[in-house]
Amino acid sequence: MNPEEMKELKELIEFLKENKIGEFDLERGDLKVRIKFAQESASADLASLSRLLAAAPAAVAAPAPLPVTQAAAAPPAPAAESEEASLHIVKSPIVGTFYESPGPGTPAFVKVGDQVEQGQVLCIIEAMKLMNEIESDATGEIVKRFVQNGQPVEYGQQLFAVRPH
Repeated sequence: MNPEEMKELKELIEFLKENKIGEFDLERGDLKVRIKFAQESASADLASLSRLLAAAPAAVAAPAPLPVTQAAAAPPAPAAESEEASLHIVKSPIVGTFYESPGPGTPAFVKVGDQVEQGQVLCIIEAMKLMNEIESDATGEIVKRFVQNGQPVEYGQQLFAVRPH
């Protein structure tokens, strides 16, 4: 990578961190870069990233994830761990914008505490001006919503936690 491309990559990383985007893929010709932050508060070690990219020839793809500095977190309590293990997580099947209701001023499809059936619409994710209804793939109770209305979501990002029946 030349110095100009390196500068662009550093600016991209800063943009991703400022906008709390957890994962990003970039392909330019033969160069492939994947940036994935372990947590919202995690930040890439730019010096290590610069050395890694400077050492790799531009014609060689970089398939492995780039180094990420992880913030230390206390291990969860065993009771909370077993409770979370029993939850079913509904994840986003696409990249887009999360909407909790079919339109502005209308009630949300579901809220925490609601009972849902498999196949029931939980939310809409807008991608390229198409409204995609996201259905529950489990029957149970909604115990947590991980995203806010109007928030951008990534592929595989957690949307809801369902306690199966």
